[in-house]
Amino acid sequence: MCVCICEILVTLLDTRTVPGELKWAANPAEGGWEEVSIMDEKNIPIRTYQVCNVLEPSQNNWLRTDWIPRSGAQRVYVEVKFTLRDCNSLPGVTGTCKETFNLYYHESNDDKESYIKESSFIKVDTVAADESFTQVDVGDRIMKLNTEVRDVKVTTRKGFYLAFQDVGACIALVSVRVFYKTCPLTVRNLATFPDTVTGADTSSLVEVRGSCVNQSEEREEPKMYCGADGEWLVPIGGCLCKPGYEEEGGACKACSAGFYKSKASDPGCFKCPPHSRSLRDGANVCDCHTGFFRADADPPSMACTQPPSAPQQLISVVNETSVVLEWAPPRRLGGRSDISYSLECLIYSASSNQLCLPCGSDVHFSPDQIGLQTTRVVVSKLRAHTHYSFIVHARNGVSQVSGAGASQSASVSLTTNQAAPSPVSSIQLTDVTRHSLSLAWQQPDRPNGVILEYEVKFYEKDQRERSYRIMRTFLRSVDVAGLNPLTVYVFHVRARTAAGYGEYSAPFEFSTNSDPFPLIGEGVNSAFLLLSVSGVGILLLISAAVFIISRRRSKYSKTKQDAEEEKHLNPGVKIYVDPFTYEDPDQAIHEFAKEIDVTNIHIERVIGIGEFGEVCSGRLRAQGKREIYVAIKSLKAGYSDKQRRDFLSEASIMGQFDHPNIIRLEGVVTRCKPLMIITEYMENGSLDAFLRKHDGQFTVIQLVGMLRGIASGMKYLSDMSYVHRDLAARNILVNSNLVCKVSDFGLSRVLEDDPEAAYTTRIPIRWTAPEAISYRKFTTASDVWSYGIVMWEVVSYGERPYWDMNNQDVIKAIEEGYRLPAPMDCPVVLHQLMLDCWERERADRPSFSQILNMLDKLIRNPGTLRRTGGERYIIHINTYRCKQAYTEITLQEMDRLGIITPSHQDILIASVQQEMLSQMQHMQHSMVPV
Repeated sequence: MCVCICEILVTLLDTRTVPGELKWAANPAEGGWEEVSIMDEKNIPIRTYQVCNVLEPSQNNWLRTDWIPRSGAQRVYVEVKFTLRDCNSLPGVTGTCKETFNLYYHESNDDKESYIKESSFIKVDTVAADESFTQVDVGDRIMKLNTEVRDVKVTTRKGFYLAFQDVGACIALVSVRVFYKTCPLTVRNLATFPDTVTGADTSSLVEVRGSCVNQSEEREEPKMYCGADGEWLVPIGGCLCKPGYEEEGGACKACSAGFYKSKASDPGCFKCPPHSRSLRDGANVCDCHTGFFRADADPPSMACTQPPSAPQQLISVVNETSVVLEWAPPRRLGGRSDISYSLECLIYSASSNQLCLPCGSDVHFSPDQIGLQTTRVVVSKLRAHTHYSFIVHARNGVSQVSGAGASQSASVSLTTNQAAPSPVSSIQLTDVTRHSLSLAWQQPDRPNGVILEYEVKFYEKDQRERSYRIMRTFLRSVDVAGLNPLTVYVFHVRARTAAGYGEYSAPFEFSTNSDPFPLIGEGVNSAFLLLSVSGVGILLLISAAVFIISRRRSKYSKTKQDAEEEKHLNPGVKIYVDPFTYEDPDQAIHEFAKEIDVTNIHIERVIGIGEFGEVCSGRLRAQGKREIYVAIKSLKAGYSDKQRRDFLSEASIMGQFDHPNIIRLEGVVTRCKPLMIITEYMENGSLDAFLRKHDGQFTVIQLVGMLRGIASGMKYLSDMSYVHRDLAARNILVNSNLVCKVSDFGLSRVLEDDPEAAYTTRIPIRWTAPEAISYRKFTTASDVWSYGIVMWEVVSYGERPYWDMNNQDVIKAIEEGYRLPAPMDCPVVLHQLMLDCWERERADRPSFSQILNMLDKLIRNPGTLRRTGGERYIIHINTYRCKQAYTEITLQEMDRLGIITPSHQDILIASVQQEMLSQMQHMQHSMVPV
């Protein structure tokens, strides 16, 4: 709403309205200004002052007004209406007649000054007439009335005096009006701005804060500026009508009955949604009709709804100790789409006074027991020959607030069939000899009938079930004879009832020994035992000697870093198993990763977007363990089988690693959607972003400590014959204790799935070794090259390797011998280690074990980290083989120019010398000390 904001003039003095005589002070009191009465244009008598001493030279006639209170004004305006005689119409006054007068003012707190002190007055202006009159004009009653307005700044006293100085004119002051300007009371954007006196200067703006009108609230602080001309300028902010009120005519009016407004930001009142009403004015929400409800999360604009009716056509299909329950949706959904189902399971107990008791926690519901969106559930792990009741509840968003949610249900009763027994939970070894093993076990947790016999399947571990034997027994123990000495055997046991065999138990491994006499039992020959022990000791000494000799002969050789060769060098180390070698990907994920119950996961917030879906942080509370913070990767809906396999493959890889500098896998969720990978939570995120955020805030020792942790993790991976292929600071995560952990094991999958596409689109050129770029030869040595780039990233606090060079320029520069220079303040030993990692021949690069030893020595001897390169300059270099690129070169390095091949050495020297000369002359842009 916009209203008139024209200026308002507040009059302080108007001689036309003063009754009686003015009696202003005049100097001289006689012969100067004279007060007379005349008739104005409307024949109304007014008091005026006039003077006409034009025949006498050096006139100085003063006329002073009474004291004028300024009433808060900072700039006043003086409007003078006067007439003035033309000097040319007066004979004999040449040199003494004037056609101007002077206007003065004097600020004062005192209204009792009785005389004029000319020296205290300040001149405002010399006033001249636009038009003058002659004697003929007076005779004809044609008087030329002049109007002049002057502004005066009055800010230091309570009031002021005005004075008029005549210096020899024939003049009459017809009227004097003194006024000031104000910006008037106005309403803008539902904020009231009061009358405001303008500022002291002609260009000043007075800031005024508005106040919200009744029934409104501040949206943004309302402000306007009062200009020197009395107009409002630059409206800022404003107010909004409160809930239940809408704007009308610059005010806030209550919503009528049957309408509502829930938020101040709403544009106006709305009609009540279906099944609701408002019976009073000013409603901010409409109340639901009887029998209709609104959930806490429902917006006020949503119609009131009802709980659903009961599910329809509930049927059950029993299969031994499992049952399939299916039903149709309720006939009436209550006007909502957020319907869900939950199951209640009751078991008949003949031994209890209560007919039905809740089922135990061992009963399994698939996909779930509560919060179901589907109308089909499979219930398994029930007891055989047992009577159950199942109740299906239908609920929606208002079931709880209506109090009727529990009654919207359907039920079915059934009896399970005969079933095979559950698996045997554990097997114990009771006796062992060179050729026999004695085993015992407990009855299955759920026999589901009378156990008729047990079946024992066993085989040599190395045979992997290709050749196995079976024994049967009526007892819960068995003696297995005819075994090979010093051999590991795998055993499975299953039970049989009248319903058939149950499932085999999990595998249990036991080994025979080398002693011809039993280790458990009696009858050991002491002499033979002594001889056997001596023989074993000699055998161990020979084995140790062979091991030491072989270790010395197989000491680190840089030409043997392929995965297969490392397996022979480290026969005792756990070797990485590629999950893609499994025919069934679920077998790999369940072998290497632990399944987590989704109810133990609490997602708190989204922290990023991954390749397959969202990445969240949350908490994991495993049974019997303390709650921990975790990161949660989820697979977005609509995935293909290949995407599912690729998503879970990273967990299958991570699950094989156990090292303090490798990201820890907590488990996976595969039995419900969405699929999830749960890892430990790293508070400080990726290393590159963390370093950029804390640029220059760490000591060299702290940076070396970070590098040491990364090297330790990579040594562990290389010992397992795993090649990372994507080692970069962005793939290193940092926790709250500044521990760095290697993560992101997905690139190997990409390269193996689609090597052509990976080479052209996915390979990280700036971090990848030359042989991996040219021949796709990824080894631990190529990971060492990448580690050197990571070292450079860490010491430069997250700088981008090779700066703004494109990938093709990077490849070309590396082929020609270019290597990244030392970052600012980088210790010489660290840059030398980087250069060692960037050797062209991969056989000449150090191993991660050697890198780790080097960093440990530096940490133990921090003095070696103090020496850095000389003063550095950023020099703009342009050769015919390279695009313009900024390259750091130390003054010491310029002698040897090791970063460019000899064929370009002369060109580079000339280019650098010319560039340095030019830059030292201009002292700008290209040569800047860093």
